[in-house]
Amino acid sequence: MHCHPRFSRVREVFDRHFADGEELGAAFAVYLDGELVVDLWDGIADRHTGRRWERETPAFAYSCTKAITAAVLLQLVERGLVDVRAPVADLWPEFAARGKAATTVEHLLSHQAGLPVVEEPVPVEEFEDHQAIAARLAGQSPLWEPGSAHGYHALSYGFLVGEVIRRVTGKPVGELVAAELAGPLELEMWVGAPDDVIARTARLKAAERPRPGQIPPVTEAEKGRPQDLVAEMTRAALDPESLMNQALGNPAMNLVKGGANNPVILRAGWPAAGVVTTARGLAGFYRALVGGDLVRPETLTEALRPRVEGPDRVLYLDTSFGLGFMLPSLMFLMPSRTAFGHSGMGGSIGMGDPGRGLAVGYVMNKMANAITGNLRGLRLVQAVYDSL
Repeated sequence: MHCHPRFSRVREVFDRHFADGEELGAAFAVYLDGELVVDLWDGIADRHTGRRWERETPAFAYSCTKAITAAVLLQLVERGLVDVRAPVADLWPEFAARGKAATTVEHLLSHQAGLPVVEEPVPVEEFEDHQAIAARLAGQSPLWEPGSAHGYHALSYGFLVGEVIRRVTGKPVGELVAAELAGPLELEMWVGAPDDVIARTARLKAAERPRPGQIPPVTEAEKGRPQDLVAEMTRAALDPESLMNQALGNPAMNLVKGGANNPVILRAGWPAAGVVTTARGLAGFYRALVGGDLVRPETLTEALRPRVEGPDRVLYLDTSFGLGFMLPSLMFLMPSRTAFGHSGMGGSIGMGDPGRGLAVGYVMNKMANAITGNLRGLRLVQAVYDSL
């Protein structure tokens, strides 16, 4: 393990999480101005076998994938192959059905398309058939007028943006990540993991979900206050019919034994929630973005211009998005307004900050409650900024 003396505070926080029993296994990495200044890992990768977490242990990082998929598309924008302001149907004619002719690529990237839910249940046999799932979305009507509101497209984002990428290149996102991002930059990152990587991937431990009786009711006088939006969000998470659960639950990972630990999921490479990566690989991706190695600085600057901010129709709390990247908000709490990135369900975080020359990656296998968030990652990020 490595930790520059300047960042000793980060090491203290990381170690305390294990001492307090908050972690099972985890890794945290930080680049500052292109230099790897923190590279920490500890704990158990698989609680069933006792396998230790090693330097090369990757983990499934859920929605951290969305930023990687966005970077693939931004490379196509730079090559003049995609115009984010143009209708999706220019590249994907079938998408124009049911009132979606004016929906733009920008709408897909910023969660404004009105397609947060795949309406028909996706069978396990289709989990690796991204085109089939994209076709289901193309045949749906939007839940709101595209561009008029935003709501987190938890899984559909990847099939929508991924299909645009496939229509332009003829290749799936995972193949392009391997050929044009992870490969050239030597990043430990796979969107669709091969068998040898699956064999050493950390095994996730599910979080305990709150029970309905644990959530106090909200009175009419209290509605609208930030703390009560959290309560509303929690209630939505407990309601199988809520838009939140519909967005998060189809394709349903729980249809296969072990959920996200199952090779079917790790191999599927969903472009919204399919990355298997080390903390160093995730931080290295943001180092490359901040350093101009993946896209030009002006391209990144434009991608980080806020497209939407405010109440999210799916997550209830305020969210803010550029082109595929989360920006600071109640759902992406960052110590700096110039930070960007994406979190993943259970607590993983990938983040870059051009204003500070920072790139951060955090992965773990003890899932935090998806509703209340993950203070472990936030504490570590805060310790990085404190060290500056």
